[in-house]
Amino acid sequence: MTVDGTRETSVDGNADAGLDGDGEVAEVRRFWTRLGLPGLVDVHTHFMPERVLRKVWAYFDAVGSVGDGVEWPITYRLEEDERLALIREFGVLAFTAMLYPHKAGMARWLNQWAADFAGRTPDCLHTSTLFPEPGVEAYVREAIESGARVFKAHVQVGAYDPADELLDPAWGLLAEAGTPVVIHCGSGPAPGKHTGPEPIGRVLARHPLLRLVVAHLGLPEYEDFLGLAERYDEVRLDTTMAFTDFTERMAPFPRPELPRLADLGDRVLLGSDFPNIPYPYVHQLHALERLGLGDDWLRAVCHGNGARLFGLPETDEEGLTSA
Repeated sequence: MTVDGTRETSVDGNADAGLDGDGEVAEVRRFWTRLGLPGLVDVHTHFMPERVLRKVWAYFDAVGSVGDGVEWPITYRLEEDERLALIREFGVLAFTAMLYPHKAGMARWLNQWAADFAGRTPDCLHTSTLFPEPGVEAYVREAIESGARVFKAHVQVGAYDPADELLDPAWGLLAEAGTPVVIHCGSGPAPGKHTGPEPIGRVLARHPLLRLVVAHLGLPEYEDFLGLAERYDEVRLDTTMAFTDFTERMAPFPRPELPRLADLGDRVLLGSDFPNIPYPYVHQLHALERLGLGDDWLRAVCHGNGARLFGLPETDEEGLTSA
């Protein structure tokens, strides 16, 4: 959707591209209403200080194309209040403010902004972040004590080893508190020095109770990250961009592994990457639906698992439930 409220043309030709704003809202709500849900829980959405978000958008604009010449336009390039209004119209009951530093000295400032944002946005789960630097243990402790409910870590953008000794006390604090960490540690869309399953596997070996939520199902190393989730009971996966036409063109999920994903149905969480996605929000939902894993799986992924993880109500005032 552009700033004038019209829908941009999809880059991947999916069937959802022709929906206008009202049509998409209706289709998203039809999706979760059919499942008998009170709404959606989306664990991977981005709200940031405006100047930081503009730089993120500028990065995607400058990239030009991702893999195979696929462009990455920002579908929801809207002002903050418009983005908040839209995600609420979709029926997203709880969402996050995924933000992350790319260098030392940023995390504490970002955490202060995120705490203020959560204070004025009650349906946003109070989100914090971290970076391997002196003082990280102290500000992670401060964030947890101030009510942070989820952390974001981005190994690719931060270009750091998640097993860095500087982070070890912070991981320990987060494991002890049971605070989930949504972490981009897979090697997509472009590999980094410390991406992939091996570095984060070393973290889990030290902190097996750490509640890691692997972003993007760990693409493109899907099978390896499924293995980590099977090995560690507190490891979860989010669906961000997975199975969409856009991602399948570059990093298709291996269909023989769908039974493993089905078996992990209580630890897969809906993620979208809103607003920084190159297609309509509803396409993520339809991409999950067309996997054919069943309505119970969809109910758990799109609401129940997130509601349980974050202690949210699993029914609404009308008694709709994800169970």
